[in-house]
Parts: sequence; structure tokens; C-alpha cells
Amino acid sequence: MVSGLGYDFPPFRPPSEAESILLRATRGCPWNKCAFCVMYKGMRFSRRPLEDIKRDIVAARGIFGLRPTMFIGDSNSLVMKTEELLDVLRFAREVFPGLRRITSYARAKTILRKPLEDLVALREAGLTRLHVGLETGDDHLLKYMCKGITASEMAEAGRKAMEAGFELTEYVILGLGGKDRWERHASETANVLNKINPTFIRVRTLVPIPGTPLHERVVSGEFKVSSPLEVLKETRLLIERLKVSSWFLSDHVSNYLPVNGKLPDEKEDLLNFLGIHIDILESDPELGRTLLQPEHLRQRL
Repeated sequence: MVSGLGYDFPPFRPPSEAESILLRATRGCPWNKCAFCVMYKGMRFSRRPLEDIKRDIVAARGIFGLRPTMFIGDSNSLVMKTEELLDVLRFAREVFPGLRRITSYARAKTILRKPLEDLVALREAGLTRLHVGLETGDDHLLKYMCKGITASEMAEAGRKAMEAGFELTEYVILGLGGKDRWERHASETANVLNKINPTFIRVRTLVPIPGTPLHERVVSGEFKVSSPLEVLKETRLLIERLKVSSWFLSDHVSNYLPVNGKLPDEKEDLLNFLGIHIDILESDPELGRTLLQPEHLRQRL
């Protein structure tokens, strides 16, 4: 959205960037084919001119003040030419000398295409954290959801980002396998995450959104949405299979429960927490449902 002040705000940002300076370097998503996503639909992808980005960096001081963190949108800033993105990062740190963290969404395929030395240069210039949508480690689901990438490529990209020195968030969509593939989804996703060992694993729970191909598959009966109980069992299986030293975070309104902790230190605590709610849902579904995030709040995406 372009404000009346002429400042071009990114339309989306991760919940963890709620207090960050928001800077738009690109518009839309260069892939924009994922079957579950509606975020950038109807928006043509484009790269903003460097002078416009710099103008907004200067204007951001008056809009956001001297905050310590910055998020660069839209969906995949790494698609920019490395030298241009380096210029943006350096200029941002000149205007905001107190910046502790600069983050961006990134597509795994783009990470794979970038030479490691380019990624290291971006990290050294101040791009500290990447947010990557893994969604699932199941190759069948990756194809079904039109992610345009394989599980092995996801793992390779994640390892490459970690090697370059980034803090890395990998997003997982609970329920993406539906009733038929939830166990495979959980197990294969854990396999990919174990190969990456990212800084953060952030989960969101599937909410089929009208206007997406996935929603059409739900309406037709082709895709069967998991119940809350099945999602919690899937979450438990995912955590059981994880062998990582990552933060596991459920910091999103779509999730049924706040399952948050450091792995492996708090793994048993997370499993016990899930186990209690699973037992209640199985023995007293009506009571168990009152302990979960209400559906009307989950729909507010």
C-alpha cells in the first residue's frame, strides 16, 4: 500500500517484525503460485528503483523513529541484484546507525541461485535474518501445493543460508497434509529441518482461504482438512522427530495452542503440554475445544 505521504509500505510482514521499520524493496512475489497462499495475488511482481528505496529509508526516520530492527519486503528481497541490495543495506545502516537486525523474506530457490560469497557479503553488510517458507518436507505435498521446489533443495538452501551466517526462520504449515498425509507431512518435515538445524522453526496452522486453489480443492472434497485433534497429533509427531537446536514457536493467530520452547532443552515440556490437550480432546471433545484458539480468531489472517 502506498500511503498519502508517498511512503510505500510492505503489505505483509512476519508477526515477529511487528515493531520493526518496514521498508519495501520489491513489490509482490516473483513465484506467486503456491496453492494455499493469497498474499500477493492480483499484484504484479516488480523491483523498485534504487532511488525510491533510498528515499523511503530517509522518510522512514520520520515515520518509525530510530527503531533497532528493520524488515525489508515484499516476498523475496534476495531476488534483487546483490550489489543493489548491498547498497540498500549500507544506506539503511547509515541512516539508522543503531540497527541491530535487518530481516527479509527469501525463497529457497533464490538462496540456491545466489553464490555463497554473495550471501556472506549480504550478511556482513547487515542482513541478519531470513524468513523462508519451508511449509513441508513431503515432496508429494510440495508438488501438490505448487511450491516449485523439492525437499532436498529446501534442505540445501537452508544449510547454505546457515553457512552464510544468517539467523534462519523456517516456516511450517501444520495441517498441510490434511487427513490423508498428516503423518508423512510431520515426519518428512522433521527430516528436512534436521538437515538444516535452523535458528527458528515457526509453525502456522492451515486455514484454507477463499480464492486459492487449495480452497477449491477443499470445497470439491479433494482435500480433507485436519481436525484440531489431528493437528495437535501432527505437531506432537513433528516435535518427537526433531533433532535440532532451534526455537520452536507458534507465534501466529492460526495456531490452536501456544507451543513455544527451545529444542532440545524443552522438548519434553512441549510434548507433555500437547499430550495433556490431546488427552482432553479425546476424552471430552467439548471441553477440549474450549482450551484451543477459537475458530473466529483463527480465521483472522
